[in-house]
Amino acid sequence: MAYSFLSHLECSRTGERYEADQVAGTSAAGAPLLARYDLERVRETVTPRDIATRPPDLWRYHEVLPLREAGNIVSLGEGMTPLLPLPGQGKELGVPKLLMKDEGLVPTGSFKARGAAVGVSRAAELGVRGVAMPTNGNAGAAWALYAARAGMKSLIAMPADAPAITMKECVASGAELYRVDGLIGDAGKLVAAAVARREGYQEVSTLKEPYRLEGKKTMGYEIVEQLGWRVPDVILYPTGGGVGIIGIHKALLEMQELGWIGEKLPRLVAVQATGCAPIVEAVKTGARESVPFPDAHTVAFGITVPKALGDFLVLDAVYATEGTAIAVTDDELLAAQQQLAELEGAFICPEGAACFAALGQLRESGWVGEDEEVVVLNTGAGIKYPETVEVDAPLLAKDGVIPG
Repeated sequence: MAYSFLSHLECSRTGERYEADQVAGTSAAGAPLLARYDLERVRETVTPRDIATRPPDLWRYHEVLPLREAGNIVSLGEGMTPLLPLPGQGKELGVPKLLMKDEGLVPTGSFKARGAAVGVSRAAELGVRGVAMPTNGNAGAAWALYAARAGMKSLIAMPADAPAITMKECVASGAELYRVDGLIGDAGKLVAAAVARREGYQEVSTLKEPYRLEGKKTMGYEIVEQLGWRVPDVILYPTGGGVGIIGIHKALLEMQELGWIGEKLPRLVAVQATGCAPIVEAVKTGARESVPFPDAHTVAFGITVPKALGDFLVLDAVYATEGTAIAVTDDELLAAQQQLAELEGAFICPEGAACFAALGQLRESGWVGEDEEVVVLNTGAGIKYPETVEVDAPLLAKDGVIPG
């Protein structure tokens, strides 16, 4: 029996088909390639009940993942993160049925481990010897560590002001790391030029290879499975390059075709920061693509993407599900980060916190109803962003007295 029912790759703009079992980048049209599966055979082969008996990791969905052989999996135990009820935060925001999918608990401390696990596994299976990418931090750390696990080389370039811990993860893994005086797009140009001169390396920038997306889509499968194979009313996702929200939408469409869920889809919300909100600006006018956002900056470093290659796919996901896009200020998201930690004991990343700030605004406007079930994606651990919390604690002498 086949481990994967991957059939071909498809241009996300033109629908043109491409061979799946060779190293691939973007299509001839310069657009992301999407992995497609023989879903009829999947439906005949596996059921949700079968999946429930499998180990609690993302590879439980292997029929709709691209790896041909189980023996080629490169794993650090990623997947099946908790879907946590948040009664305190839900009461505060007026959303009693509030849940958080906590991706801060996966290896490397962010959801990027999902894309790295599947992307590195597939690259190794196809004979790639080294991966190279620009990053805002967490993706580079994840790919560097998974590449090390696979015995592959990695070349990572990130903005000089990216989170220091992500640079340390790259260094610890033995990656070839470069800091760039600029944004992620500037780093991307340098990486593309380097890969052109290196034999055996693959550029794995966001949506410039097809399999990171496949790892990210497993968040969608997990949410549905954890809810008893049903969908919530709303899913909020912090959106930079957009792979997560694109992947969740792809998973939902696949599950619909498989007959595992019904016609209803959750409304997908792309959350950005006011300092970098190209998707939000596009939604305001109903545009199908975004315009590069000028002078991009936000403390939520992972969503500082002025113009995403897959922006049209993010917008498709939002429009197709009757969702929306919303931006919050840095002050608002940092306040939300603090509030969640105080109410629920969950110290999350600023990108995830942006979603809670956004949810408050959506509830206040009536876009989200009090009786709706809402899932917020926290994409990373707060401890990877220590600079977002200031410590102003009294310094006591060793023979001092703590006030009673």
